[in-house]
Formats: sequence, structure tokens, C-alpha cells
Amino acid sequence: MKVEACVYTPFDLIYDRIMQTTIYYVLRSRKDGSYLAAQVNADKSSSSDDQSQAMSVGYLMLFREYADGLSYLNAHAPDLAANFAVESVSQSQLKTVMQRWSFEGIGVVEDPWLPKVQFMTH
Repeated sequence: MKVEACVYTPFDLIYDRIMQTTIYYVLRSRKDGSYLAAQVNADKSSSSDDQSQAMSVGYLMLFREYADGLSYLNAHAPDLAANFAVESVSQSQLKTVMQRWSFEGIGVVEDPWLPKVQFMTH
């Protein structure tokens, strides 16, 4: 799947702006409880970079609306849609989830059909 645009922004600078809306939605596996995460392609210039990317959990995908999560699945992985559930997550839960699962940052899905995602690191 190809993402239309990736914008890297310092996480701390816009975290407060993004989190003004206290509820976001995430996609979680019904099989193992893991969250849908994006792996952003980076320049692989050495084998140590390859190893660090293999250990990277990626970016937690966040949706502004419940229906956006369903739309994203139906548009890009209809055969896997039944394997995921949409869950709501509050601002306080989000920080805990990111720490527990060691996410690099978040990917806020702005348009689930394209998909257009804004990535932020912390």
C-alpha cells in the first residue's frame, strides 16, 4: 500500500494541538491484541539500520472517527477487516499505549481512502 504523503513533524510541538479532541480510534487485532501500526520506509544504508528497523514497532495509526477506521480497512485490506476491531482511546490512554508498545510515534489518518497520513514522532 502506498501512502500519499508523509509529513514528519516534531511530536512535542503539535501533540497538544492534535490531542485537543480527546477521543481517537485505533484498529486492534482480534487475534493477538496488537494495534495497527505503520512502518515508514527509511534509507537502509547499513546492516545495523536494518536490525533497528526490524525491532521498530512503528507508528500507531489513529483515526478521528470510528467510521474512518472501518473505511480504512475496507479500502485497503478488505480480506483482513474481520480480524480487527475499532476501539476508542482517550488522551491519557494513548500515552500509556505508546509507552507499553514502544511506538515511535503516531500516524493520524486524515483521509482513509487515499490514504493520507500525518506522521509524528516523539
